[in-house]
Amino acid sequence: MRVRNGVARKKRVKKLLKAAKGYRAAKGTNYRQAKQTVQRAGRYAFIDRRRKKREFRSLWILRINAAVRAAGMTYSRFVSGLRKAGVIIDRRQLSELAINDESAFMTLLETARKAV
Repeated sequence: MRVRNGVARKKRVKKLLKAAKGYRAAKGTNYRQAKQTVQRAGRYAFIDRRRKKREFRSLWILRINAAVRAAGMTYSRFVSGLRKAGVIIDRRQLSELAINDESAFMTLLETARKAV
């Protein structure tokens, strides 16, 4: 007896076309083109999950640098001073302090200035 794959195939096609929902023209309706587009989107999503981490770190460094330069110091000396002073705080928190809590950031800046 020949086994047909109708139910499993229909389920697989529906799942893929659901993932391609919102794509324009044949990319959202044609199985073959939708499959290629969804695979490509998956590759970009995988890469960009890692790229996102790099981009945010760059953004935090930019914010810290701007705040430190406004106070008359360079970013590298600031980070070096914090390390010498034994202050362990990540760049994300430093950028949040630079934006939201200027007095605490200035305290850290003075700590780094004394350690350098």
